[in-house]
Amino acid sequence: MKKTLISGFALLFSISVGFYACSPKTEESSTEEITQEESSRFGGLALYTVRDSMASDPKATLQAVADAGYAYVEAANYEDGKFYGMAPAEFKSYLESLGLTAKSAHMGMVTLENADQLIADVKAAGIEYFVIPVPPMGMFTFDPATRTLGMKGTADELVSIMNTLGEKCHNAGIKLLYHNHDFEFKPMADGTVIEEVLLEKCNPEWVNFQMDLYWVTKAEASPLAYFEKYPGRFKAWHVKDMNTEGNFAPVGTGTIDFAKILSAKDQSGMEFYLVEQDNTFDLDPMEAIKISHDGLKKIGFK
Repeated sequence: MKKTLISGFALLFSISVGFYACSPKTEESSTEEITQEESSRFGGLALYTVRDSMASDPKATLQAVADAGYAYVEAANYEDGKFYGMAPAEFKSYLESLGLTAKSAHMGMVTLENADQLIADVKAAGIEYFVIPVPPMGMFTFDPATRTLGMKGTADELVSIMNTLGEKCHNAGIKLLYHNHDFEFKPMADGTVIEEVLLEKCNPEWVNFQMDLYWVTKAEASPLAYFEKYPGRFKAWHVKDMNTEGNFAPVGTGTIDFAKILSAKDQSGMEFYLVEQDNTFDLDPMEAIKISHDGLKKIGFK
């Protein structure tokens, strides 16, 4: 009888230990794990890179972006008052549930007529930077035959638009950036360099810049020279690499000396940066962003 009683207690003890070992984690321990996971993330991703999957399943794609190690994102889709089909507050809330934030948004559809509404929606989504990705309101040009990017109108006209939009953003409590391609760094027929006109004539209290390091390199210009000449004006970078054929490549696999550029971060005024790869060719975009995030780490981005 005594032996049976002892065996019973032993069985009960083993069941109890097993129950506690296999029981669900407490909310506190789960929160600690999530916090540790978030703190290990760094850097941002321009969601244009994964635009196809964002179009088909934005929430699952954002989860995958967080899982790839990114801490924040840049939106590249806005339609009918929504970001990726989500109202601004919903977009913000869902990002927060993943431990992500949206630092910036490319708002190429902006006009002087719709600017106030777009600015209000960007702010409602918790987004700090309103970015003009190309000359707006029909000024941007693209020649499909030569795949050449360009602009119609004058640099001074673009300055006027940027200052107007910049003042609106400033008054609303957000910040305006202009994002470049290669043509802004190439002299026009009259010798004008659009980027320099913008830098010199746009009000720095209202308008600053997001430097796309690939496109500056494509234009055979020097990011470091611009940082030195216009210190503090480049609040954000697009970090994308270039392969030996001049095409887009995952960060760290190409020819751009990011470590050298990164050494001038403070001079440039950079406050945040985003991986972007316009075309990943035969490489799955989700795989490309993982390779780029590993590349950021090796280069020394934080």
